[in-house]
Amino acid sequence: MHYLLFYDVVEGYAEMRIPFRAAHLEYAQQAVARGELLLGGALANPVDRAVLLFRGSSPAVAEDFAKDDPYVKNGLVKKWFVREWTTVIGPQAEKSLPDLPF
Repeated sequence: MHYLLFYDVVEGYAEMRIPFRAAHLEYAQQAVARGELLLGGALANPVDRAVLLFRGSSPAVAEDFAKDDPYVKNGLVKKWFVREWTTVIGPQAEKSLPDLPF
C-alpha cells in the first residue's frame, strides 16, 4: 500500500531547517534504502508543507518515520498526519484498473 505523510511546517521553515537538513536527508536516505520512502519534498510557493510518499504494509511505516525525523524532533513540523493513498495509475500503482475501452 502507499501512504502519504503530510507535514505542516513552521513559518520560516526553509531557513530554519538548514542546521537539521543533513541529518534529515541522511535519515530519509535510510528509509529509501529500506524501500519504504519513494519520494519526498517540500511544497513550494509558499513553503508551508512537505509531502512524503511511502510504501508499506500499514501506515506505521510513515508514522514511525515522522516520530524520529530530525525535523519533527526539532520543532520544524507543527503537525503531521498520514493518509492511505489508493494508487491505480502508473508502473508502481498498488491496484490495477481493468482494461477499459477508450
